[in-house]
Amino acid sequence: MSGDDAVVSAPLERHSHVAEVVSVVDAIQDGMTVAIGGFINSGHPMAIIRELVRAGRRDLTVVGAASAGLEVDMLIAAGCVATVMTPYVGGEGIAAVGPAFRRAAQCGEIEVVELDEAHYYAGLRASAQRLPFNPWRAGVGTSLPEVNPRLKLFRDPVNDELLLAVPAIEIDVSLLHAAFGDIYGNVRHNGTRYGDIAISAASERSFVSVERVITPETTRANPLATSIDGVEGIVRATFGAHPFAAEGFYRPDEEHLREYVMAASDWLKSGSRTALDDYLGRYVLTPKDHAEYLDVVGFRRILGLYEF
Repeated sequence: MSGDDAVVSAPLERHSHVAEVVSVVDAIQDGMTVAIGGFINSGHPMAIIRELVRAGRRDLTVVGAASAGLEVDMLIAAGCVATVMTPYVGGEGIAAVGPAFRRAAQCGEIEVVELDEAHYYAGLRASAQRLPFNPWRAGVGTSLPEVNPRLKLFRDPVNDELLLAVPAIEIDVSLLHAAFGDIYGNVRHNGTRYGDIAISAASERSFVSVERVITPETTRANPLATSIDGVEGIVRATFGAHPFAAEGFYRPDEEHLREYVMAASDWLKSGSRTALDDYLGRYVLTPKDHAEYLDVVGFRRILGLYEF
């Protein structure tokens, strides 16, 4: 090709991935499969979760973390969930099993997809690899395929070995929380990150709330610190994981979590939603946004949670 024939393309322009929490929730429609990152009492995107409840989303399939915390329980209590896929829902040291999760499962109000942690990650891996399933040996000879009919026994065509086909956990939108993110969607975690990385890789779209938005220059100065790159949206949300912890920033607010657990446990034990609806009304439905939520919690309470 001669120089006269060469086509000079204009450089592609990069755009900011910083998003408002309302626009993130607008991407989630009733009936979608939504994954929520974090680990037990840490790193859940609660500023987004509360907005999801306020928006009145329904019939969601919620893929929790491998060890999900009470964030999944709150979504069930708010009537947002039809199906739960996670090995565990609870709050370590606060609730052995999420009370709203337990009640809804016992009453048949939600579908519970039984998975152990190995099958959970195998399903995420299959989705990340755009495969229909992941072959797995563990679970063969157990009753797991009976309690979870999605798991299929099959004969390996290479070694003629009996294996389990673990179906891909296909996720429409994942919601995560991390320490830092830059304007181009590059994310840094403090502490636990493995589960969030697996969830994001299995998702069509990922949105991450962060404690701090950093500059692209900061990202380039230490690229190995990036845990997830190029997510669709970065939400600026200081204290965005409250009442859960954010590693390196603040501890879980155990008093607040116990307040929720007591309210949800009353629904479990007595069938009355009065205390639970009072909690949801005060902390979730009445505040217009994350800032108003923090006002309700209280400045002194928030400052008292600083980790360092």
